[in-house]
Amino acid sequence: MKYRYDGQVTDERMDVYLETLASSVPEYLMEIANQAHEEHVPIMRRQTGEILRYMIRSCNIKSILEVGTAIGYSALYMASLDDNICIDTVEKVPARIESAKKNFKQYSQGQRINLLEGDAAEVLKKLQNEKRLYDMVFLDAAKAQYSIYMEHIYELLESGGLVITDNVLQEGELLNSRYAVNRRDRTIHSRMREFLYEITHSDKWETVVLPIGDGIAMSTRR
Repeated sequence: MKYRYDGQVTDERMDVYLETLASSVPEYLMEIANQAHEEHVPIMRRQTGEILRYMIRSCNIKSILEVGTAIGYSALYMASLDDNICIDTVEKVPARIESAKKNFKQYSQGQRINLLEGDAAEVLKKLQNEKRLYDMVFLDAAKAQYSIYMEHIYELLESGGLVITDNVLQEGELLNSRYAVNRRDRTIHSRMREFLYEITHSDKWETVVLPIGDGIAMSTRR
């Protein structure tokens, strides 16, 4: 399957077919997904959720750090996969924090989710100072800051710990020349390319980049 240059990372027919194979999502998560759509808040795509489900269950993940809560969909999704999973999740946008708190309070899975408010880089530094360790990190925050976040995340992972980074192919835009991208998006475009090169050529990480959803990178701490 070749990449397309019209905003799709994979062929649309393939995406539709894979949807038919995906595991079912609880009704309450569908309600939150509809809320996100109404509020124009981006949430992880169904295929990304499938990768999370597979990795969390097959690797027996119990402690998760999420960078980028939005309204809480992905945190609740991950918490629903195992009753023993505990999640710290970071968000700085006040409106999204309010929505996430409401959603966490409404569903029992939210009792195992700890919402950390503030700028992600600052929160990560604090967690690092507290010597917190996680089995997995789900990174889905400000794309231009991924390289900075990963520096802190390395110290927050157990040996062999996993990082799943979302939206790394930017709906296929990353394949275009920098000058074919809208001027306002060029900084993100350049930084994402630099980020992907860094984590695929690093002595610290073992990484694979997959054209799933909007593109994900899976990295393990060496």
